[in-house]
Amino acid sequence: MRRRQYLIVFAKAPALGRVKTRLARGIGAGAALAFYRRTLARLLRRAGRDGRWRTVLAVAPDGAARNGRLWPMKLPRVGQGGGDLGARMGRVFRDFPPGPAVIVGADIPDVTAAHVARAFAALGRSDAVFGAARDGGYWLIGLRRGPRLGHIFDNVRWSTGGALDDTLANLRGRRIAFVDTLDDIDDAAAYRRWRAAAHERQGGTR
Repeated sequence: MRRRQYLIVFAKAPALGRVKTRLARGIGAGAALAFYRRTLARLLRRAGRDGRWRTVLAVAPDGAARNGRLWPMKLPRVGQGGGDLGARMGRVFRDFPPGPAVIVGADIPDVTAAHVARAFAALGRSDAVFGAARDGGYWLIGLRRGPRLGHIFDNVRWSTGGALDDTLANLRGRRIAFVDTLDDIDDAAAYRRWRAAAHERQGGTR
C-alpha cells in the first residue's frame, strides 16, 4: 500500500508585529502583515486542497493551533513546539505518520501545487529534496523519512546564506534532489524585486 504524502505548511499566527519583522522594518508592520496573510492564503488555495497529499498547518505559537479564526482554511493544525527552526522542523518530521513529507514556508508567494508535486515525485528516487532560495536558504525541504537519516538540522546557520549548504553537509552520502528555485520574501529589497517581477509577468503597464 502506498503511504500517504504530507504537505506541512510552517506558519506563524498572523498578528501585527509578530510576522515578517525584517520585512516590516522596510515596508511597515501593517503592509508586512497583509503580505503574509495574502501569501499564506494563496498557498493554501493553490495546494491545500490537492488530493495527492494531505495538507497540515504546523503553527507557532502552539496555542494558535486551537484558534480556527486565525487561519484561512479549515485544515488540520499542529503546534511546531519550541527551539530554533531546525529543532521545530525535525520534531514535525519525526512526529508525523510514516510517508513522504514536504515542509514549505508561508512566505513564498510563487508556490503552486505543481512545485509541490515535483518535490514528491523527486522523493520517489531520493532521500531528500530541496527547493533552494536565492538567498542561500531553502523554501522547501522534503524527506522520504527512511531510517538513519540522522540529525540533519544540527549546526545549521539559519537566516544566513549558509543554511542550505549546512543542511546538505549533514546529508552527505544521501541521494539529494532539487526542485525549482524560488524567492522567500524576508526584507524590503526582496519584496520590491518580487513585486517588479510579478508586474512584468502580468504585462507591465497594460
